[in-house]
Amino acid sequence: MELTVGAILDGKVKSLTKFGAFITLPNNAVGMVHISEVAHAYVNDIHDYLAEGQDVKVMVIGLDAGKINLSIKRTLPAPAKPQYSRPRPQFDRQQSGAPTRAGSGGFSGGPAQAPQGKSFDDMLKQFMTESDSKMSSIKQYSEHRTKTRKR
Repeated sequence: MELTVGAILDGKVKSLTKFGAFITLPNNAVGMVHISEVAHAYVNDIHDYLAEGQDVKVMVIGLDAGKINLSIKRTLPAPAKPQYSRPRPQFDRQQSGAPTRAGSGGFSGGPAQAPQGKSFDDMLKQFMTESDSKMSSIKQYSEHRTKTRKR
């Protein structure tokens, strides 16, 4: 029986080590399943997943210089990725009338909805005014810190 990469075979766990498991294949050849190829989840202790003498289905993933590399997890269906439902950001109006995310002063990451009665140009002017004001206060603070620093 000729082994080829991608072949799925039935085998029996011969022995377990801290880094993987040795599997006896139908043609009495022995291959190794690395601990990272045992399950789709992180495997800390291989004894939680396999026992000596257990029958397993393995896939040949490599043939290197007489060594047979096997995988158990590639014969298993991939686990479904969890669907996270994040709440949509709620917009509220501050004193300035600029739309911001509730609870933060940052960018929402999505397209902003124009407040009723304001054009894009009006919103841009307001943003530039607020930005200039913030930048000037930062500049004043940094100049003050530079002047008062002892040399």
